[in-house]
Amino acid sequence: MELRFIGADHEVTGSCHYLQVGSKHILIDYGMEQGENIYENEPLPVAASKIDYVFLTHAHIDHTGMLPKLYHDGFRGTVIATQATALLADIMLRDSAHIQTSEAEYKNKKNKTSGDGHEVEPIYTMEDAMMVVKLISPYGYDKIYQLCEGVKFRLTDIGHLLGSSSIELWLTEGGVTKKIVFSGDIGNKNQPLLRDPRYTEEADYVVMESTYGDRLHEIDNSDPVEELANLIADTLTQGGNLVIPSFAVGRTQVLLYYIRQIKQNDMIPEYPDFPVYVDSPLAVSATEIFMESQQDFFDEEAMALVRQGINPINFKNLRLTITADESKAINVDEEPKVIISASGMCDAGRVRHHLQYNLGRPESTILFVGYQAAGSPGRKLLDGADEIRLFGEDIQVRARIATMKSMSGHADKQGLLDWICAFKEKPKQVFVVHGEDMVTDSFARCLKEEYGFNAMAPFSGTRYDLSNGKFIEITKGIPIEQEENVSRGRMVSDSYTKLKMSARQIGDFVEKCKGLPNKDMEKFSRDLLALIEKYKR
Repeated sequence: MELRFIGADHEVTGSCHYLQVGSKHILIDYGMEQGENIYENEPLPVAASKIDYVFLTHAHIDHTGMLPKLYHDGFRGTVIATQATALLADIMLRDSAHIQTSEAEYKNKKNKTSGDGHEVEPIYTMEDAMMVVKLISPYGYDKIYQLCEGVKFRLTDIGHLLGSSSIELWLTEGGVTKKIVFSGDIGNKNQPLLRDPRYTEEADYVVMESTYGDRLHEIDNSDPVEELANLIADTLTQGGNLVIPSFAVGRTQVLLYYIRQIKQNDMIPEYPDFPVYVDSPLAVSATEIFMESQQDFFDEEAMALVRQGINPINFKNLRLTITADESKAINVDEEPKVIISASGMCDAGRVRHHLQYNLGRPESTILFVGYQAAGSPGRKLLDGADEIRLFGEDIQVRARIATMKSMSGHADKQGLLDWICAFKEKPKQVFVVHGEDMVTDSFARCLKEEYGFNAMAPFSGTRYDLSNGKFIEITKGIPIEQEENVSRGRMVSDSYTKLKMSARQIGDFVEKCKGLPNKDMEKFSRDLLALIEKYKR
């Protein structure tokens, strides 16, 4: 009974973990790497044709994107996911295949023009994507299923994306049973449309993500709907376009939910009918799936609207563009507008054309609403790049670059801690994955030193004996040579994050002090102010 780490180890994308139980070979996710690739990933330890099952935590490409390649290489097993993940993976993998094919055609055309005879092959084809989707078998939340001899599983809503789940596996081999939990991407709390992540109580082993394991999401009293309304109003008044690079699945639908409120409440009276373009065939299809799946996945607030006959993500002057000609026409039209387009990290898709047109315009705004991987064009823009290369051309950045931190779909450090601390007994071992290089180590150290967990952050190739609870092999990361101008990512100081978490705890405690005697509250206030003055000096 062995666990082996393959991808998203000391990296954020390319999630993949391998399990061997008896004669069965199992993968948890098989994602594509996006943005900067820091470390070499070990190949799968067995041929694709020998993989029996693949579990999907959710449909994002960094968790599913290499499934068609697995099929191309011989995989004919079963893919296990929720119903919504199955539907979303279908459209996302077909979209990814289209991108692979288009990119290969573009590069081959360019090579032919330059006299370079090198032929570029796509990673996989549309046929590969369509065929692997047929292998997906959908399952519901919260029920324990017998997969095969020696393997039972349960899917639990983790609140990150429509259909996202943590995966509980009961593995039996040689009369020994162990339970391992894969967190998947843990969702942020109090997000629109989706329910909050649900916790798991028992496990021998846990493999958990750490995307924001070194920081807290900014908390302020501002309303994200009001914040978005102000950005839209400011940009339209300047005569520019608000371009929002957005993940087609999840983030786009939340934006539509917010904009519906803006229009319904007449929050921009100067422009009551401002046009909103969703320029992504994938996002259009995903939005339809969101509506079809509402009964199983929407939170109570969204369901309240549905019960009133209100579509929570539809409104007047919403324009959905499918064809390339419709996409091109958006920038020909000079009317100021909102453009929501994929990809969310600006590394592929139609948003690059909108950036090419709008980045050089001071009156336009580029608004980021999601995580930007190190090395991605989106991260470079957020880091203050003066220019960015698109389609072989250096584009000067004159547009306003903005971000809405409140829209993160990932739990922050406190949310991650809440999830792992919900286990009634500490797991024997916690493996920290899916985080930037230094963040994984930082979060594992926090779990170990401050919360008493036996935690570590493995590199690709690390192997663990689940039956006997010991490492078979602990590997070191093999760095990939990077260009000098590629960002290596940023890490927030552990001490600063601890200070912010303490501030939150003080704020929560203050709220509970309302019924205390006045003299006690005044003393507490004086003590706090004295402490602040001490550190000011």
